[in-house]
Amino acid sequence: MYQFFVESSQINIEQKIVIITGSDVNHIKNVLRMKTGEEVSISNGYDGREYRCAVLELNESDVVLELRFIKEEGNELPVEVTLFQGLPKADKMELIIQKCVELGVTKIVPVSMKRCVVRLDDKKSASKTARWQSIAEAAAKQSKRGIIPGVSQVMSFEEALRDASGYDVKLLPYEMADNDAMDRTRDIFTGLKPGQKIAVFIGPEGGFDEKEIEKACDLGMQIVTLGKRILRTETAGMTVMSWIAFTTEGTGKEDRP
Repeated sequence: MYQFFVESSQINIEQKIVIITGSDVNHIKNVLRMKTGEEVSISNGYDGREYRCAVLELNESDVVLELRFIKEEGNELPVEVTLFQGLPKADKMELIIQKCVELGVTKIVPVSMKRCVVRLDDKKSASKTARWQSIAEAAAKQSKRGIIPGVSQVMSFEEALRDASGYDVKLLPYEMADNDAMDRTRDIFTGLKPGQKIAVFIGPEGGFDEKEIEKACDLGMQIVTLGKRILRTETAGMTVMSWIAFTTEGTGKEDRP
């Protein structure tokens, strides 16, 4: 079943009608060649609900859907995860965004760190962010997400630390973690609770600078390990998201703090 995102104003619950406009109209009519009666899944991008609909009318500028039922319990993780990703080289950020959205990330923040090779000025940053946001939306559609994870403008490391200061759990995978890090990491991940806001900091190709680690620890960041192997920056975030999904998905609402 295909999924589409619309604005909340395009969903009329009282009349049981949903209107699709924009580029999706052409996609539905001329690419997917859908017919009246076919079912589609609709999300408004933020409330996590699934609006199950059927095609009612295929018009020149819009597609009218009949709203059949609303599925309250969506496909989102029971925790909110923000990935603070050190800017990588080339097109690695696109892969990171795509896969982490598929794995359930709530928000992605590109971060300029000391060892980042890539430096973006304001104009390039705005262009890149727009491109990255479109990738997040496409990945959300593909993976049947109930929300479209946001991709923020590039932040400095200090700005990112301040932004994450109010999170319930703040994780920073570090290859130089101490010998007891694996036991501590296991306890942290298995101890995650529904409803928590989790910040995950991933370094760029060159890793974190030692002073960045010091600043992070001073602000309550928990140093964790992803194992004895050194992972690429594009692999690390996906690994953390996989662990979070494995340890939290399926936990009941009754466990919510």
